[in-house]
Amino acid sequence: MNNSKGLPDGVAATNGFKNLMINIMPTLSDYEVVIGLEVHVQLQTQSKIFSGDANQFSTTPNTHISAITLAHPGTLPKLNRRVVAHAIKIGLACGCRINQETIFARKNYFYPDLPKGYQISQDKAPICEGGQVTFALKDGKKAVMPLTRIHMEEDAGKSSHPDEGVYSWVDYNRAGTPLVEIVTDPVVCHPNEAAAFAYGYFKEIRKLVQYLDICDGKMEQGSLRCDANVSLMPKGSQVFGQRTEVKNLNSMRNVQRAVTLEIERQFGLLSAGEQVLRQTLNFDAQKNTITAMRSKEEMNDYRYFPDPDLAPVIISDEWLQEVKQQMPALPQQLQDKLMTDFGLSAYDAEVITEEKALYEYFAQTATLTSHYKLIANWLMGDIKEYLNQHHLSIEALPVKPAGLAQLIALIESGKLSHTIASRELFPLMLKNPEKSAEALAQAHHLVANQDTGELSEVIKGIIAQFPKEAKAYKQGKKKLKGMFMGQVMKQTGGKADPKLTTQLLDKLIAEVE
Repeated sequence: MNNSKGLPDGVAATNGFKNLMINIMPTLSDYEVVIGLEVHVQLQTQSKIFSGDANQFSTTPNTHISAITLAHPGTLPKLNRRVVAHAIKIGLACGCRINQETIFARKNYFYPDLPKGYQISQDKAPICEGGQVTFALKDGKKAVMPLTRIHMEEDAGKSSHPDEGVYSWVDYNRAGTPLVEIVTDPVVCHPNEAAAFAYGYFKEIRKLVQYLDICDGKMEQGSLRCDANVSLMPKGSQVFGQRTEVKNLNSMRNVQRAVTLEIERQFGLLSAGEQVLRQTLNFDAQKNTITAMRSKEEMNDYRYFPDPDLAPVIISDEWLQEVKQQMPALPQQLQDKLMTDFGLSAYDAEVITEEKALYEYFAQTATLTSHYKLIANWLMGDIKEYLNQHHLSIEALPVKPAGLAQLIALIESGKLSHTIASRELFPLMLKNPEKSAEALAQAHHLVANQDTGELSEVIKGIIAQFPKEAKAYKQGKKKLKGMFMGQVMKQTGGKADPKLTTQLLDKLIAEVE
């Protein structure tokens, strides 16, 4: 029975009951997130997928177009063979089943930057099916993203909408650019893990396409874009919630931010008793907001049917074998090589292979010096710091592999301390890349002091200054060695030869009475 206030018997209308009501309200942890990702990869080919127009990024609008790109009457598409080979490569890298007979379909929808009024894509017979991508999360744990399919298609043009005015600009340079779309299965995640999961997967896809040399991975130019499908369902439910699609996320960070924001938005709606609508959404990275673009289309809205202007694509056993033989080493294989052949740790190997260009820099330097750990330390330390500060890629680093090898050789020979190399010589090399490391070190008087007599006098003076510490060191307190080395470097301006200093320090302290 209920009392006069409509509350259960024995419950008074107090603040305590209000707190009880709040406590039994659902929290985000009462839900699971279902996430699916669609990654669009612009393929590196000289020409577009169905025409001879240049497939190049250009900031000058409508310069890589022709009658075929603009879909003038009477024009016919002709498939670019290299696009098919690139699609096979990414399929092989992801362990997909390659369909050796595949067709193109027309995906019908109208948008101003779609010249034909339909997009040539694939529907019932994609070139790749199944497969998976294994990647590392930020905590180092491995995760697996199962794939549904990979299919080939053409890109649309690009529309821009000025803040002021009642018009839009359309640039058709991108129209007809060859794409593969990598579509994942829906994956169930904890709400706190979903964004990191999406981030890690997108990052791994970027690595794969770069190592396969099928895409430059320049997300700021639109070479790699991600659409995120997100829905929430009560924990333990077998029925997925209503999904939304956040379009055109062009950075790993934006994928993470957008997924987080959409989870929070959907939870807010469900907590308020409202429905999540099936919508296509836009993420504004500057404002950190999500807004609706349009209601989400259903598959039958696209009215797919086989394109009558394109014959089925038949991939012979010989062609498939040829592509397999062209497959390069992939990041995981190279990580294993760095650990087994070069003695690097798993962490170092993973960082070095994050970017193909970074690995190639390491590999080139490793042909010039055998101090592999030092190469890794420089790449992950001073070099990475410089590149991040100046927003540069490793290709733009003024110090080339030969220069880094020279720098390491100076350190290992005792002619240069690491401190001097880092603080003084490396900055000089960045400003004077045409000069050798040794020439710069000599010209700026950075070469280590290897004068035995001079260093002995410095060390004797320090021992006299710290007699108690010298006796303690002689009696076995080896931790004091760092203090003595620090004093020597301080008095010599960091120019004492570390190896020679160590030898003289041990010799002279052994003579202490």
